[in-house]
Amino acid sequence: MRLSPDQLILWQHGALKLNATIAFTWGLMLLLTTAARLVTRRLSAQPQPSRWQNLLELVVSGIERQIGDIGLREPRKYLAFVGTLFLFVAAASLCTVVPGYVPPTSSLSTTVALALCVFVAVPVYGIAERGLAGYLQSYLEPTVIMLPFNIISELSRTLALAVRLFGNMMSGAMIIGILLTIAPFLFPIFMTALGLLTGMVQAYIFSVLAAVYIAAATSAGGPAPAAAPAPASRGGHDP
Repeated sequence: MRLSPDQLILWQHGALKLNATIAFTWGLMLLLTTAARLVTRRLSAQPQPSRWQNLLELVVSGIERQIGDIGLREPRKYLAFVGTLFLFVAAASLCTVVPGYVPPTSSLSTTVALALCVFVAVPVYGIAERGLAGYLQSYLEPTVIMLPFNIISELSRTLALAVRLFGNMMSGAMIIGILLTIAPFLFPIFMTALGLLTGMVQAYIFSVLAAVYIAAATSAGGPAPAAAPAPASRGGHDP
């Protein structure tokens, strides 16, 4: 059993390799970009827009409302970044219904890349909101003694984001594979539904944590906490 889509090589020429992680990641980006283009090309202000526009408005307004509930004063400013994180992780899980597909989020390289995006976005938004001096000052709060601990917190939460998502997605894929091997005619529908549900939960957790860290960086409360608890995965507790 492959533990990661990195191990599935689709094409190789000398030192150049194309594995499933890269292929499915770019496939997801193409899918999301095409879907966004198709849905938004005929937006209407009429009282009865199309069903696709209704669905789009429902998703966007839901994400924006959730960002506002977290504490960010101008949710629309952060909608593109947080919404993209949610949609990518959610789409990566929903596409598991396609035969032969392996979610790229079950690869540590993908989850680390997503976590690094959050790691970069937090100071960018923090500096934009509070200025460079104000943001750097937050590392000295409540006292100068907290400087090394705040820096460690900044780094550890990035690792926590990456490992949490990777552990949940990889362990879930492994459990489904084991159960389907044992009882291929009994578990497929149930486990597929459970996998989709868990994938949506993980997308929600990842995007909410990103918004929480940004909210802490843009407020006067200092750097965000190192991590927040998340529901257990299909394979047990979070790593």
